[in-house]
Amino acid sequence: MLIDTHSHLDFPDFASDLDAVLSRAENAGVTRIITIGTSLEGSRRAIRIAEKHPQVFAVVGVHPNSASEAPEDFITPLRELARHPKVAAIGETGLDYHRLPSTRLDRAITAADAQAAREDAAEKARQASVCLQQLDLAVELGLNVVVHERDAWDDTLALLKPYASRLRAVFHCFGKSPEHARQLLDDRHLVSFTGLVTFKNARDAHAAAAQIPGDSYMVETDCPFLAPVPFRGKRCEPAHTRQVAERIALLRSEPLESVAASATANAEAFFRLSR
Repeated sequence: MLIDTHSHLDFPDFASDLDAVLSRAENAGVTRIITIGTSLEGSRRAIRIAEKHPQVFAVVGVHPNSASEAPEDFITPLRELARHPKVAAIGETGLDYHRLPSTRLDRAITAADAQAAREDAAEKARQASVCLQQLDLAVELGLNVVVHERDAWDDTLALLKPYASRLRAVFHCFGKSPEHARQLLDDRHLVSFTGLVTFKNARDAHAAAAQIPGDSYMVETDCPFLAPVPFRGKRCEPAHTRQVAERIALLRSEPLESVAASATANAEAFFRLSR
């Protein structure tokens, strides 16, 4: 049995054939799926899907790239969503500095680009505020958090550090080195691997998947993105969790059954799922 711990079943990519997608997942041994909210409305859609399909659970939150569009008081409606019995965690939340306002300039920032620098600072501050509110909500409700981090490693760890004794986080779509992974494991956090681990040049992800302890990782697809080999370039879907697990088993020189058992037990504990 496998659990796809990070999917986006509410995205338009699955609007026309979700039942068939879920059937293919079951046939591949993916018996439970976590669908992740990236906004208030996306979180509502995730819950509706989870209500309809017993094998699907929802995570509700505001993605850092949606932070600037979230209402000032987004946390009140998010709190109500998070109390739904099929909500398994808060997220995805975190920090993403990959597309700050300055990155849209055709040149490096100079003194003449002070406006872009101010916009960068404002965007970072808004993302941090939205993330911290969600971390506080997770503590309040006794839930763990799904973290998105891109080009913001040190700042993300600094935000999480005060919460280390009160919640656990999973850094989804993990592609960094074993040393980065150990920074997370020291605070009892987890990592989750996507189809990225099947890519030939993803050497850091390969090393991390091979070396980290068996109680510290999960598997996911992040579908519809990051389809694993041999499906690169096509729509990713939860059934592809199996290819992710197979690649990790190869990297760890373990049977697939061993990797599946570890990843599933870790997911059940983190998301508080019953068998």
